[in-house]
Amino acid sequence: MKRREFITLLGGAAAAWPVVGRAQRSRSVIGVLSGSSPVGLENRMANFRRGLAETGYVEGRNLSIESRWAEEQYDRLPMLANELVDRRVDVIFAVGAVRSVLAAKAATSAIPIVFEVGSDPLEFGLVQSLNRPGGNVTGVSTFGRELLAKRTEVLRELIPKNGAIGVLVNPQNPNTRPSLSEMQTLANAGGWPLLVGEVNTVSDLGRAFAKLAEQRARGIVHATDVIFSSLRKQMVALAAQHAIPLVFTDRETVQIGGLMSYGGDIAEAHRDAGVMVGRILHGAKPADLPVMLSTKVQLVINLSTARALGLEVPPTLLARADEVIE
Repeated sequence: MKRREFITLLGGAAAAWPVVGRAQRSRSVIGVLSGSSPVGLENRMANFRRGLAETGYVEGRNLSIESRWAEEQYDRLPMLANELVDRRVDVIFAVGAVRSVLAAKAATSAIPIVFEVGSDPLEFGLVQSLNRPGGNVTGVSTFGRELLAKRTEVLRELIPKNGAIGVLVNPQNPNTRPSLSEMQTLANAGGWPLLVGEVNTVSDLGRAFAKLAEQRARGIVHATDVIFSSLRKQMVALAAQHAIPLVFTDRETVQIGGLMSYGGDIAEAHRDAGVMVGRILHGAKPADLPVMLSTKVQLVINLSTARALGLEVPPTLLARADEVIE
């Protein structure tokens, strides 16, 4: 069973985008700005295009997409955002990381910006309010950070009560410090060790896993970050290699062999962002499009992977699952 529900909040004040130049070209142009690489995100971007198509915009027919990927080099985001502004794109889709949205905001106050992030848009000043975003920015949020503790609770049902838990984080992500603070509070209350593995770049992942294995982590969770989304295949392989249960953020990773996921439907969030971008191309203003919040999450379990790890999934956990992959 799959569940998904979005709350749409009403309101909005007008924000203008000059249309000079649009009439001079036959296709609308969308700029995609991401701190990640495109590898591993093909399905999400396909869903983004699906949302666009639902509003009548198809790449290659009446739409062009200009993509800028920072490849985990976040200091490149301001330059890449400025490139999209110079390209005179009609809308910027800032995806996967707060820093992508902040870079786009710093580059333009005129071009509409639509985001998809796993963070609280208010906490980082992305919008003035959820139902009245104000300015030129709106988007979709899956509140990924808030689910990290819940993923940890699910993991604890599979490992010894006092076993150490490792958490993979990207220290460059602005969510990392508050996430680790919340995790340490949870660990202190539960009386179990918290181990931290830092992943700044793609090459850090193997070392971080090896470190957590040496420290005898009995299970691992990871924070929401585009670097982990782009490395999902490697993470599945490393979890199997070290025989460590790992709880992911998205259903897609469980489909390719991950043990379990607990999180919002990120692929569908991209589809919703595509619809939002399409509405803007049709003339809607960002300030009139309230931020969409994912209010339902999915628990997905791969029983084949559990058996390979020698784990017995409690019946109570299976009963709560939205989807079980045999």
